[in-house]
Amino acid sequence: MNLKPLLISLSLSVGVISPIAAESLQESVRLAIQTNPDVLASINERNAVAEEINQARAGYKPTIDLAVGTGWESTENPTTRAQGRGEVHLNRDEASLNLRQMLFDGMATKNEVRRQTARTDARAFSVFGVAENTALDTVEAYLNVLRRQRLVDLAMTNLESHERTHDQISLRSERGVGRKSDMAQSLGRVALAKSNLIAEESNLLDAETDYIRVVGTAPESLTEPQSPEAQLPENVDEAIDLGLSNHPVLKSAVADVESANAQHDTASSPFYPRVDFELGTTLDHDIDGVRGTNKDVTAMFRLRYNLLNGGRDKARLEETAHLINQAAEIRNNTHRQVEQSVRLSWNALQTVKNQMMFFQQHVDSSEDSRNAYQQQFSLGQRSLLDLLDSENEVFSSRQTLVNAKYDQLFAMYRVLNSMGLLLQNIDVALPEVMAKNNS
Repeated sequence: MNLKPLLISLSLSVGVISPIAAESLQESVRLAIQTNPDVLASINERNAVAEEINQARAGYKPTIDLAVGTGWESTENPTTRAQGRGEVHLNRDEASLNLRQMLFDGMATKNEVRRQTARTDARAFSVFGVAENTALDTVEAYLNVLRRQRLVDLAMTNLESHERTHDQISLRSERGVGRKSDMAQSLGRVALAKSNLIAEESNLLDAETDYIRVVGTAPESLTEPQSPEAQLPENVDEAIDLGLSNHPVLKSAVADVESANAQHDTASSPFYPRVDFELGTTLDHDIDGVRGTNKDVTAMFRLRYNLLNGGRDKARLEETAHLINQAAEIRNNTHRQVEQSVRLSWNALQTVKNQMMFFQQHVDSSEDSRNAYQQQFSLGQRSLLDLLDSENEVFSSRQTLVNAKYDQLFAMYRVLNSMGLLLQNIDVALPEVMAKNNS
């Protein structure tokens, strides 16, 4: 199967762990692909199945069997009785060497090689799929760390704003123009802002822990990734077409159908005769009650043809026919799932894109209101409660905007993943086994 369109020129050495903490999104994804246990497990599964191709190809090659035996034999037969020896006891020695070369086996070997090759293709595409999903998990973990860092910054800014307001209220109280209730209310809002900061710092630690789980190293100096919006298709129909052409899970299901067809053809081989060329030699000593050495050499063409097997072969053929249908339906279901995944990803992206303008408007309006309230509070035209509520409104709107920005960025990468193009667009190579599968 030609996998060249799927390969990226950048070389990847699986299993090498970089001692340097990843900083860019590309480096994080590359490191995750190299070290993530799910990816490595799928690679080993593919390599194990690939060895079954070699096992199947062994059917084309000759087999050589050596047998050697020594022991005791008791013989009584017409020959020994005619010689008046009756029952004869001898030490028996045997040696044989046989070579067998398959000439025709009903195409069982050919079809078994086909089957195992298709299975290897399917497992290779499974590696591709696991790598794509691991890349998406890495993108999500990466963006969540950045998201939580920005939210911590907002929480710190919110705390500083409340502390400034509290300092103003404290100064008024010291001058005898402030109210005790304002002091209590301001102090309570400072405490809430501190609690919010602690919660966001905890969320950041959780995000960093999830990043370590996926990538294998702690996040350090992560940089903002560029938006992949320019790499997205124009519309959902184009995205679906790309997904159906490139998605590795669908390609794996197609390869499974080919494997099932080859298995069905293999099951047809018992209905044909088998022809082998056999070359053998034996060297026996003191056998069948006759002293001395027996030696023979044979070179034979042998045809073997099973005429009755209790219906087992026919039932096996019917079984594999049903397995073809099963594989085909799994492929059809995978086709639907890929289309569903693309549509859901596309819808999620369009939803957050349509909301972004309003989230920004909310931030701008909240900041304008807060600034106006600050001036009016200084003039005694607004209560402290109005000012504190406006500050919380700014904080809340900024949080929503930050979350929306990272949701939009992740939604773009999710669309790429649903089409099977995430690694390609991040410019990270597929695992090495894809290149092996193409060779």
